Amino acid sequence: MTRMIALMNQKGGVGKTTTAVNLAAGIALQGRRVLLIDLDPQAHASLHLGVEPQEGGATVYDVLMDPSMPLSRAIVETRPNLYVIAAETDLAAAEMELVSAEDRLTRLRTAIEKHPEPFEFVLFDCPPSLGLLTLNALAAAREVFIPMQAHFLALQGVGKLMETVSAVGRTVNPNLHVTGVVLCQHDASTTHSREVVADLDNFFEQARGTDVPWRNARVYRPAVRRNIKAAECPSFGKTIFEYAPWCPAAIDYRAIAEAMVKEWDEVKARVASRGNGRAAGPEVVTRPVGSAAAV
Repeated sequence: MTRMIALMNQKGGVGKTTTAVNLAAGIALQGRRVLLIDLDPQAHASLHLGVEPQEGGATVYDVLMDPSMPLSRAIVETRPNLYVIAAETDLAAAEMELVSAEDRLTRLRTAIEKHPEPFEFVLFDCPPSLGLLTLNALAAAREVFIPMQAHFLALQGVGKLMETVSAVGRTVNPNLHVTGVVLCQHDASTTHSREVVADLDNFFEQARGTDVPWRNARVYRPAVRRNIKAAECPSFGKTIFEYAPWCPAAIDYRAIAEAMVKEWDEVKARVASRGNGRAAGPEVVTRPVGSAAAV
């Protein structure tokens, strides 16, 4: 079984890439095989992990443009249990180059399904837009995480994200659902932040029992506290756990990563006990992907 998560937010500068990299690293530190796919032409997730796309290896651009290329050619092991498929600036042209391809929305999903070696977690770092690259991630993923800051305008953008997830669910990927929000660069001391978090909690609570893709979503705790170390570590090609392992941001990312692994282990246990490939609870349905299964 593979847990496949797209981290998306159409607003830039909210901590999305920092969250994708450090959650992937935090999960890998627990002994789980993790693949991080960088879909942002800026390649910030790749650089964060010290991977230089210009070194000549295959990238996610090659995966999207050449359906016959094995996914393994683009996978780079950066740390124990942590693998990455890097991005490159040419990725910005992919939307125009694939515009006439009938399978333009499912190229990435097909490549992952053909890969014979299972990963327990696959995380997609989406670009800050709702174009073809993000749609490829949503077509391949089972879950959506929304990294965001607790600001009013960011809260307004959540509605647009939910509409996108619903549209993809109706057309390309009916299993897609929103798992939750990860609060980044958080300052719990301000009244504004507390009000925004309360609004988010209330929004998700009102969705309980309804037929929407976020009916089981929640705000992950703890919120990731504002900390300059999280902004510094990418310039050294290090994760927060390598650069400042006991700073507030590292403590918070570690706690969320541990919660993700724990809830996933509970899902796998329910699937094993039922023996029918389905589990009750947080919208989990397995489907085969190569020698593994993705949800």
